[in-house]
Amino acid sequence: MADLSLLQEDLPEDADGLGVDDCSSESDVIIIPSALDFVSQDEMLTPLGRLDKYAASENIFNRQMVARSLLDTLREVCDDEGDCVAVLERIGRLADDSEPTVRAELMEQVPHIALFCQENRPSIPYAFSKYLLPIVVRYLADQNNQVRKTSQAALLALLEQELIERFDVETKVCPVLIELTAPDSNDDVKTEAVAIMCKMAPMVGKDITERLILPRFCEMCCDCRMFHVRKVCAANFGDICSVVGQQATEEMLLPRFFQLCSDNVWGVRKACAECFMAVSCATCQEIRRTKLSALFINLISDPSRWVRQAAFQSLGPFISTFANPSSSGQCFREEGRSSEDVPAEERSRITDHDAEEEEQIGPEDDAPADFSAGPESALQDCAAETFGNSAGDISVPEDSSSLCTLSSESHQEAAIDENDKKPANCKSAFRPEVDTSSPDSTLLDQELFNSFHFWRTPILEIDLDKELQQDSGEPLSPEGSGDASGVPGPGSPNITMATRKELEEMIENLEPHMDDPDVKAQVEVLSAALRASSLDAHEEASSGEHRSEPQDELPDCHADQDTCVPLISAAEESMDATPHYVHGGSDVIASGGFSPDEERRSKVQDVVPQALLDQYLSMTDPSRAQTVDTEIAKHCAYSLPGVALTLGRQNWHCLRETYETLASDMQWKVRRTLAFSIHELAVILGDQLTAADLVPIFNGFLKDLDEVRIGVLKHLHDFLKLLHIDKRREYLYQLQEFLVTDNSRNWRFRAELAEQLILLLELYSPRDVYDYLRPIALNLCADKVSSVRWISYKLVSEMVKKLHTATPPTFGVDLINELVENFGRCPKWSGRQAFVFVCQTVIEDDCLPMDQFAVHLMPHLLTLANDRVPNVRVLLAKTLRQTLLEKEYFLASASCHQEAVEQTIMALQMDRDSDVKYFASIHPSSTKISEDAVSTASSTY
Repeated sequence: MADLSLLQEDLPEDADGLGVDDCSSESDVIIIPSALDFVSQDEMLTPLGRLDKYAASENIFNRQMVARSLLDTLREVCDDEGDCVAVLERIGRLADDSEPTVRAELMEQVPHIALFCQENRPSIPYAFSKYLLPIVVRYLADQNNQVRKTSQAALLALLEQELIERFDVETKVCPVLIELTAPDSNDDVKTEAVAIMCKMAPMVGKDITERLILPRFCEMCCDCRMFHVRKVCAANFGDICSVVGQQATEEMLLPRFFQLCSDNVWGVRKACAECFMAVSCATCQEIRRTKLSALFINLISDPSRWVRQAAFQSLGPFISTFANPSSSGQCFREEGRSSEDVPAEERSRITDHDAEEEEQIGPEDDAPADFSAGPESALQDCAAETFGNSAGDISVPEDSSSLCTLSSESHQEAAIDENDKKPANCKSAFRPEVDTSSPDSTLLDQELFNSFHFWRTPILEIDLDKELQQDSGEPLSPEGSGDASGVPGPGSPNITMATRKELEEMIENLEPHMDDPDVKAQVEVLSAALRASSLDAHEEASSGEHRSEPQDELPDCHADQDTCVPLISAAEESMDATPHYVHGGSDVIASGGFSPDEERRSKVQDVVPQALLDQYLSMTDPSRAQTVDTEIAKHCAYSLPGVALTLGRQNWHCLRETYETLASDMQWKVRRTLAFSIHELAVILGDQLTAADLVPIFNGFLKDLDEVRIGVLKHLHDFLKLLHIDKRREYLYQLQEFLVTDNSRNWRFRAELAEQLILLLELYSPRDVYDYLRPIALNLCADKVSSVRWISYKLVSEMVKKLHTATPPTFGVDLINELVENFGRCPKWSGRQAFVFVCQTVIEDDCLPMDQFAVHLMPHLLTLANDRVPNVRVLLAKTLRQTLLEKEYFLASASCHQEAVEQTIMALQMDRDSDVKYFASIHPSSTKISEDAVSTASSTY
């Protein structure tokens, strides 16, 4: 009752003994009663007496304070059940107060009082249900808006904390809400009641929602008089759908949702667009694809700009509802990654999926993957003919992270040619009678394992009737053979011209960077490919005749295969250096020489309705920013990883151009969004597509504004661990650039760099850590901001641990010597203090065996006992007492090292500084106060 002790006393204006006339004539001082007099009077009253006294006060402030002090009063009388019931009865009387502020104050205290009653249920059983819940329900229809709002908030809080019994919800709460949403109810009250019903549905569960709330909700969706009610229903439609489940959604709610999406009021349609994803999640795939997709296209084309804006913001999330876990679940499988790095369930799932896919593909589909070196390899002399090599004749590079797949057309053509030329050695995926489980084929698959098995581009459909005609030996007409191929051969004139143009552009782009040996090698390979593509018309025609000749002439091309393989391997090696310029074969050709219709056709997929994907890809159109939303590109970038996961890596070609457009957007917020999610996209795409398409964009982000760079810096370890070891080492040269920021005061950037370097230690060899990471770590240890230095001490200690455990440990010894030289003997006291901090961290984290610490670091540490700066000696005393002496090595062994430590502590105990003596004198167990003022003062400079 502390608050009640300060309440104002209601005194009559003509109180006796308080006027000036009553003062003694002998005194010139006016006696005015103090508030302490009334406090002493209140102390004589019982808690219930004080409550009654001020609850009946005419002063509104006093009654407000009574409502605010009810919980304290209950705590005072909680031991007496009768007094508790008496307080609850007075709450009922206070609820009838005519002042709205008093009622609102009372309602704010109800959740706290209800929680107290629940905790003390044995003393006051059924207190909440009998005394408090009727007040909450009654206030839902209060005339004052503030009282209604507080009662609604109180009801939701009580439901969230599960303080209302299920029986009370069905018999006391829901009937009142149903009554408040009746047609003759007040408009404002009806709107608020509908909102409460929608918000409480997830808390009360499916059964109560379906029986009591859902029928009235469906009625409110069709309220013709109040568009506010329909808008509330539309805004909460997704929550209701998620509660009642798929069957009720499809049978009862979807017809109402279609009506709301075509409502006359744009605000209702906008609310529908905002909750579209939640509604989609509650329906089956068929309805999602056939009905909801068309409905969403209507919202995207809505006359209202605000509706279109909301629809485009929900487009990415809506597309993500089409994801199929069995097909879109990806696992990044690095070449050097061991099976232990993959969880058991994931490992079994991948193994089952791999075996199933290998059965379906067959060895003949592996062969095209081995020729996936890009357009330059397809332009060799043998590319004008068919790929006749068997899978076993191809030498696959061990590092396939930079390889790119051929187009789906190339896969199909290669598979057809393979079947035509070597029917005895290859098993067709289109011949079910062939046994694909023979030991030879299994061994062949294992020898030629590559990640193509896990992310290949789907093979186009082939006319099976014509395949059967080929198998049966029936001759095909020239038209038929052309149809069977489906696409022009790799040596056809239009493909050749398009590819030559593409190669010329690549060479032109690479020429300014000829200083780089890798780029120079790339240019040489591209030039050779360009020369190889310069075949005269006679050679092209003859190669075309070779493709249309009968099968008995096809094996003649085998003689040229041996000359093709080395050049393909060289192209693969060169592409590993600069994968930015070479994508999948089909996409390179399409971007350079296909017509607009063919380019659009290359973005066709069957995972989501194509109309939705086309609308999503159009979000990067500059006209959208003018007609829809200036932030539309940012929304596109935000949802792109989800869309990519839905489509799967086999359909990444549909999104590649859009991603590159977003990565070069003029708004830094768009690029920042991509920078924060590029590591997630890398997991979705896999190692090969990451190296080909994401690494160049990642490199661009590294040179962007600090607002963008922080995105890649925060997930630097997550991205680099997905790259091949050779590609990962290239970034060692760029880590130093993170020390330079646009604003030197941006210390959080350097702190994040230190955090990431701790994680990066596991990705690099001891030599790389010593050569590249060590200088950065020592630089950060001398930073001007203490928060950066604290993290850097941890970084250096982890570095000492890694280098010391390496074989041989010479790098660790060199690092320790550098710490001693640069910090232990630093002319500035801050550097010497940093040396003590590093030693303390090394001891606490067991980064060095104590015998090694005693040899390499402890002698230099003990010399600081004579330091002229007290802060250094204070930290030394704390380190020796609280950290070093707790180690078993110094407690059990009576060595010369222990004797040296004890002598140093004795010297510190006699120090002239009181703080040094304090931390050197007391026992370690009583000095665990690293957060006290002395610790803070000694650790800052």
